Amino acid sequence: MLKAFRYRLCPTKVQEAALGEQLRLCRTLYNAALEERKAAYKKARKTLTGYDQMKHLSEIKAELPEYKGVYSQVLQDVLKRLDKAFQAFFRRVKAGQTPGYPRFQGRDRYDSICYPQSGFSVPTKTAFFSKIGNIRIRLHRPLEGKIKTATITRDCGEWYVSYVCEMEPQPLPETGSSVGVDVGTTWFAITSDGEFVENPRHFQGAMKKLRVAQRSVSRKTNKRSNRRRKAVRHVAKLHRKVARQRLDFHHKTAVKLVRENDLIAHEDLNVGGMGRGNLARSIHDVGWGQFFSLLSQKAAWAARKVVAVDPRYTSQACNQCGHTCKANRISQSRFWCVACGHQENADLNAARNILGRAVPSGINVAVVNASVA
Repeated sequence: MLKAFRYRLCPTKVQEAALGEQLRLCRTLYNAALEERKAAYKKARKTLTGYDQMKHLSEIKAELPEYKGVYSQVLQDVLKRLDKAFQAFFRRVKAGQTPGYPRFQGRDRYDSICYPQSGFSVPTKTAFFSKIGNIRIRLHRPLEGKIKTATITRDCGEWYVSYVCEMEPQPLPETGSSVGVDVGTTWFAITSDGEFVENPRHFQGAMKKLRVAQRSVSRKTNKRSNRRRKAVRHVAKLHRKVARQRLDFHHKTAVKLVRENDLIAHEDLNVGGMGRGNLARSIHDVGWGQFFSLLSQKAAWAARKVVAVDPRYTSQACNQCGHTCKANRISQSRFWCVACGHQENADLNAARNILGRAVPSGINVAVVNASVA
């Protein structure tokens, strides 16, 4: 399995200028290659591939000597990145989805360069990158496994490197327990064993500061001014802090569920569709999609099972007698079955229904029944 390790880089001003110049050259190459593909298809109905364009890299270096200062595999990765964008475009076209044609990258959109195989070394106090040199790195945790790639990223004026390593899974000992998870906006998650996880509402807590910062941007009408650029960066840092807080919370919640349970069942929600409704802000703030993705990754790493079940009527069905009726849900938090009289918290009832629906998915029935009981 692949696992990423992300570290902060501390380049000098000279190194930072070199990194910025490499980003500029890679972005220029990306845009030129995109223009070449568009022109070739428009004029000759010819489809160019990434390998067709890679053949001309030596000619580009001969004509433009500044590209000799960029590692060869970094330049190849730029064209591979464009090729992946076109492959994704054609895949969406065939699937009948919104295609999203690859677009030209502006200065603030192209913010990473990748060393796909070589040109970098395992860091100690400094990380080495070909054509750049040794850059100080903050190794807050040790690297593990076999390093495959290294990606340097610029984020709000700061520099980071992500090492993707190949590692063997590390299964956890079996616990003999299973859990169903019902997510919401009032509570982040409610488990079938009665645990209520509070929704931290990170974005809502930062809205006051964001309003002030965004008004500051709107007052600066000259889009090329340094003051406006500084104000925009301040807004970006506030959003980055919210995203980091949310990610940290999701990591901790997912780790706790994976460590304590052999089976985790949750609803198979259409998060993208729900994020376009009346509760869009709250749904984006809670971040279910990111949480479910992290939960699946951590479960696979620990040899656990995660099952996404059909979410329909989980809040209206009684987990005792199975009677399904809209009248069972008498309020946002109360459930009262009109057939058997069973009373329970509505979200807790839904979580137990979610766990029960995981049984037909090839899961150990005895484990699930013991957990529900």
